[in-house]
Amino acid sequence: MLALLINEEEKREIYYLIKREMDEILFDLGDSRIDESVKRSMKKKYVRLFDLFKRVATEKECMEYLVYQQNTQ
Repeated sequence: MLALLINEEEKREIYYLIKREMDEILFDLGDSRIDESVKRSMKKKYVRLFDLFKRVATEKECMEYLVYQQNTQ
């Protein structure tokens, strides 16, 4: 187990970066030109990002992305 000490500004930046990356993945998953094998990798990445997102986001914000996570599995 690792610990990370960050301030509120850094937390907001991490939140923003993770959220933006998850949004991009969700957008790309809707693209029919992307191969299914690539989409599987993107879904795995989404799950990992969501696990990180849960550490910096509120429960309400997590619920919004939890619906998407359930649809990616």
